[in-house]
Amino acid sequence: MPEQLLDSVLVSTNFPDLKLHATGKVRDVYAVDADHLLFVATDRISAFDYILATGIPNKGRVLTQISLFWFEFLRDIVPNHVATADVNQYPEILLKYIDQLRGRSMLVKRAEMFPVECVARGYLSGSGWKEYQASGSVCGIKLPAGLRESEQLPEPIFTPATKAQSGHDENVSFERTVEILGRETSETLRDLTLRIYKKAADYAKTRGIILADTKFEFGVTAAGITLADEVLTPDSSRFWPADTYAPGKVQNSYDKQYVRDYLESIKWNKQPPAPALPSEVARKTSEKYMDAYRRLTGHELDA
Repeated sequence: MPEQLLDSVLVSTNFPDLKLHATGKVRDVYAVDADHLLFVATDRISAFDYILATGIPNKGRVLTQISLFWFEFLRDIVPNHVATADVNQYPEILLKYIDQLRGRSMLVKRAEMFPVECVARGYLSGSGWKEYQASGSVCGIKLPAGLRESEQLPEPIFTPATKAQSGHDENVSFERTVEILGRETSETLRDLTLRIYKKAADYAKTRGIILADTKFEFGVTAAGITLADEVLTPDSSRFWPADTYAPGKVQNSYDKQYVRDYLESIKWNKQPPAPALPSEVARKTSEKYMDAYRRLTGHELDA
């Protein structure tokens, strides 16, 4: 990878004064105090459930900044877990790391997370399309016959998922969600998910983008049910350019489909070790993330 790209990529974090609370495919989460966690979005990228050997320049900054945009946009519907993303307001213990944290981190309120991912689908794509082809339904919801890949659904649907032992997301029915969470909580999360999706999708359309589907994570804080983790990013959502949309095929996308397509082209067997990406693939993927941020927010990414 060219030196200028390497200089702007953060694939791992190291804050010796902090206790690592959790690490994911993209985010490292640190304990700050009894009430707060520090979320740091790295530039790691995963595909087919493996973290690749190459980071994507500016990816973590895009994920953080776009989440902050949406958290603010949706605050009239649901509280969120952000305490502050202004590094100058971080606790003193974090100030020595300010250069690493700026633009890619959030100080958040601890939340008791629900063990269900809340997915909204407005279009038929991905695992939903595969399930529809096999059964004519998605997560137990019967859909009209004859729908094409990427076609808009008559109404957005709630298609929850859980984490299986393997780490894969596993689509489940609403009734299974009720068994896990109880009916009242499940209905509340379903209604919130669809309200958020509709508001975000309507806004995205004014920016020339189709929000095909997305997943949310909710938890409980002192404010009640709270939107947490990331929200409406290219990692958690399918964003399609509206001007090239045509049902009946896979769509151009602002997510990491470009990386998946490259990995398919080299016939990777989807077993470790995950391969590195050529600098051109990393650069073009970075451009897609940056373009998604620019189009959705109307701003350039803040340095």
